[in-house]
Amino acid sequence: MKQDLTYQTIVVGGGHAGVEAAHISAKLGCRVALITMDPAAIGRMSCNPAIGGLAKGQIVREIDVLGGLMPSAADASGLQFKTLNKSKGRSVWSPRAQVDKRLYESFISGSILKNPNIDIISGECVSVLTSKNKVTGVVLRSGEKINSSCVILTCGTFMSGLIHVGDRKILAGRMGEERADGITESLSSLGFKTGRLKTGTPPRLEKNSIDWALCSPAEGDQEPIPFSYKTNNFNPPNELCYTTQTNRASHDIINKNLHLSPMFSGEILGTGPRYCPSIEDKIDKYKHHPSHTLFLEPEWQDSDQIYLNGFSTSLPESVQKEALRKIPALKNVEFFRPGYAIEYDYIPPAQIKATLETKDISGLFFAGQINGTSGYEEAAAQGLISGINASSIINNTDSLILDRGLLISGL
Repeated sequence: MKQDLTYQTIVVGGGHAGVEAAHISAKLGCRVALITMDPAAIGRMSCNPAIGGLAKGQIVREIDVLGGLMPSAADASGLQFKTLNKSKGRSVWSPRAQVDKRLYESFISGSILKNPNIDIISGECVSVLTSKNKVTGVVLRSGEKINSSCVILTCGTFMSGLIHVGDRKILAGRMGEERADGITESLSSLGFKTGRLKTGTPPRLEKNSIDWALCSPAEGDQEPIPFSYKTNNFNPPNELCYTTQTNRASHDIINKNLHLSPMFSGEILGTGPRYCPSIEDKIDKYKHHPSHTLFLEPEWQDSDQIYLNGFSTSLPESVQKEALRKIPALKNVEFFRPGYAIEYDYIPPAQIKATLETKDISGLFFAGQINGTSGYEEAAAQGLISGINASSIINNTDSLILDRGLLISGL
C-alpha cells in the first residue's frame, strides 16, 4: 500500500496557471507536487498558437518581471513577432508573438521536469481535504492522499467539461482529453458557490486544402522585440501568416443553420468569461457587416495544421465546412478537427482574496479559468501570483498584493 506523501505546496493542473504556480513556488524554495491527469500535456497550448496581443502582451511583460516562464518560452518558440496598434498612441501598443506550439510546450515542460523541487504526479484530484477551515491536502481518484498546507487549484476547462459540436456532446476537458469529475462537488461541500461558463475554439484546417494564392499575407515586424528582458541575441524567424474574409454566401449558410448551434438553441447554459464572439454571434449581431476577417495561423514551424482565428463555432462539422467552402481561398478546405464549444465549472471570484487565497479556507488558492477568466496570459499571471503567495505562507513572508490592476486588484 502506498504511503501518503507530504509536500509544502500542491498544484493541481499542468496548464499555464499550474506551471507558473509550480515554477515560482519551487524557485522560492518550496517542495512542490504538480498533479496532472496527463504529464505529456504539461504547458500545452490548447487553443490559439499565440502569446500576447491586445490587453495581453503587457501582462506577459509583467509576468517576466515577476520571474515567470511564459515570456522566455514565447521568445524561444516565436515564429513571428509583431507590435499591434502601432498606428495609434504608445499606450495601446501591444506585443504579440505567433509561436510554435510544440517548441513552446517543450520549453515549458522541460523547465518543469528538470526542476529538482518539483515532483510530477500523474493522477486525477477528486477532492480537497480540510481541517478547521485550513487546507490539509487532496485525494486522488486512486484513493491516494497527498498532504500539504497549501493547495493551488488550476483546473482550467476540465471541471465537469462538456464539449459541443452541433448536437454532438462529448464529456471532455478539451478535445481528446478526459474531464475532471469530483472537484466541483468537493468544493461545493466546503461551501463554495459554483457556476458554469463556456468558451469556444475554431476548426483546424489542412494546409494543403487552402488556396494560399487567394489569401493576403500578414507580416511581422522587421525589428522584433522580445517579451523577456533576459532574452539575448534575439533573431527569431519572421514566418508569414495570412488572412482571408468571410462573405455573404458563407453568412447565409450560418444564418440558415443558427438553430443547430448549441449557443443559440439554449443547450449551452454557461456564459462566456469575456466577449470573445463565435462566428455565429458575429453574424447574428452584426448583420450590416458584409464580411469578417479570418486569420490563418500555423500551429508550429512548417505545420500542416492551420488555426483559423476568428471562426470560433459550435455549429455541426458539416455546416462549418459548407460555410467555409463559400470563401474562395477555402473552397476545397478539409479539417483536422472541427471547431467546438466547451462548458465547464468555475468558482465566482468574490470568494477569493487579492492574494488568490480563498476567503474561507486558508491555504487554498484558485488560479486561472477556475476563477472565471480566460486566456493563456491571464492564467499564467494568476498562477504566478498564487504561487508567490502560497510560498509566502510556507516561508512566513509578506504576501504580494497588487495595489491596483485590471486582472487582480488589492482594492
